[in-house]
Amino acid sequence: MDFSSSPASRREIRELPDELISQIAAGEVVERPASVVRELVDNALDAGATQIQVKLMAGGVRAIVVEDDGLGIPSEELPLALRRHATSKIRNLEELESVGTMGFRGEALAAIASVSEMAIASRSEGAAHAHRIDARSGELNPAARARGTSVEVRELFFSTPARRKFLKTDATELAHCVEAVRRHALARPDVGFAVWHEGKLVEQWRAGTAEQRVADVLGEDFVAESRVVAGGAGPLHIHGRAGLPEAARSRADMQYVYVNGRFVRDKLIAHGVRSAYEDVLHGHRQPCYLLFLEIDPSLVDVNVHPTKIEVRFRDGRELHQRVRYAVQDALAVSRAAEVVNTTSIHAAQQAAAEAPGYRPSPGNPPAWFGAAQTAAEAPAPAYVPSWRSNTQVSLGLAEAQALYAPQTPLPLAATSAPSALPPHDWPLGRALAQIQGVYILAENAQGLVIVDMHAAHERVVYERLKASLGAAAIESQPLLIPVTFAATAQEIATAEAQAEGLLRLGLDVAPLSSKMLAVRARPAALAGGDVVELTRGVLAELGQFDASQAIERAQHEILATMACHGAVRANRQLTLDEMNALLRDMERTERADQCNHGRPTWRQLTMRELDALFLRGR
Repeated sequence: MDFSSSPASRREIRELPDELISQIAAGEVVERPASVVRELVDNALDAGATQIQVKLMAGGVRAIVVEDDGLGIPSEELPLALRRHATSKIRNLEELESVGTMGFRGEALAAIASVSEMAIASRSEGAAHAHRIDARSGELNPAARARGTSVEVRELFFSTPARRKFLKTDATELAHCVEAVRRHALARPDVGFAVWHEGKLVEQWRAGTAEQRVADVLGEDFVAESRVVAGGAGPLHIHGRAGLPEAARSRADMQYVYVNGRFVRDKLIAHGVRSAYEDVLHGHRQPCYLLFLEIDPSLVDVNVHPTKIEVRFRDGRELHQRVRYAVQDALAVSRAAEVVNTTSIHAAQQAAAEAPGYRPSPGNPPAWFGAAQTAAEAPAPAYVPSWRSNTQVSLGLAEAQALYAPQTPLPLAATSAPSALPPHDWPLGRALAQIQGVYILAENAQGLVIVDMHAAHERVVYERLKASLGAAAIESQPLLIPVTFAATAQEIATAEAQAEGLLRLGLDVAPLSSKMLAVRARPAALAGGDVVELTRGVLAELGQFDASQAIERAQHEILATMACHGAVRANRQLTLDEMNALLRDMERTERADQCNHGRPTWRQLTMRELDALFLRGR
């Protein structure tokens, strides 16, 4: 085949026909049957539906019918509903910039009609009967149905057979359609959803509470293996659930993010969540999470892509940090500390109930997904990035290493304050023995606790080191000879624009020429690292995220190494007092369920599990 270019002949400029314009738009809006389901369910929710049914044939390729009990469409507006860029959602630019509905572009129905055989039957409130319009002929006839709308889409891509060849098997397309409805169901627990395929009920979610909807859609296991996330202040509030590190999966198929009720895929938010798992989840495992972001509509642009699955934020860097710290705070409380907090709350409630004059509060306290948290209910403080701290205390690496030197093992018994709980209420129990100098056996109210003493002590030491450095300002160390390196135009522009922020991070970076940067100072705590690699990493993150993470990550890598060397080693014989001291430290330490490498530090064997091992009760 000859691919040589031939002389171009000029073709006159012409307007494209409306049908071709609609098919071009359909290429962006309608990717597969699931795209049709998503758009039609969006419209049903905007119409105020409380029950939505999706009926499919051949995975949605042969037929898609979406029925709702919403407000309906008056008969005189049905022809207009099929025209391109006709919508009831917005009227002007001001409404577009603060759009609060799921749909607003006014092109979905026209795009779907251009690649399928479509009909709409609708009845509005007060109408004597419904009307049905055929999208191809425009014929409008009386029809029978209750208030609401039914949209029938048949033979998808019949007019564009090349597009139809790209579709997968019926089972695959059905799975995508169910996933599209599942995403809506998670955001709208007040609406009932049902999915039918070939006349059989595939999925059904009844209207109910948010807690019950999450359990129905994502499973009881997700609820049991996740923590409540609650945070934010001002125009942004975040709530949802973050999965525990041990519940991580090999694929990112349990990650749901909603912005003002709209499911989105956003790299900024995904990066913020992933950074919150840095200390507890290593490798390529993917965390599970369900996050709802409520933000002032004027601060987010949803008019980015025809599918409306992408958004753009006005202040992406601050949002990234708020998401990160909200998830990080949820993961900070270990299971052992959770038991301590729960026991303390219950004890306080019991004491209050027994006090004279006690009266129970009317109604139930507000709680998202069932777990009431004092921090979640209290107004969150305004966010201030760590590098904006005015604290002038400086703790260098040498001072920290002197506190936790490997050659001087931590005296466990001396570092632990007595627990506020009586011994029989200790979450991690009372130490019994040590096995092979590696594991600690302890007894608690549930049964047997097995602790990896090195991994557990490593986390305790690591969190102490982070706390010591966390409140300190980043001390800068001038370089005797500045380090120069070739830089891209983007790196040079970032260095010039963010010079003040770089100084707060301990980096003094200035351009030498249009293609060269010079580093005159670096963070004192990272004196042994590669300054060029560090600077490049900070400049790259400063362009998208908060660059303090790059410094923080480098510091934490050093602290993690120090903690690993400073923790008690295997084969070291501990006394019962030292074992108990370590257990009490774990109960008070954040993220104590995993070591610095993401491995578990302790496991619980209940009496029922122990009985099963010995076939007791059979």
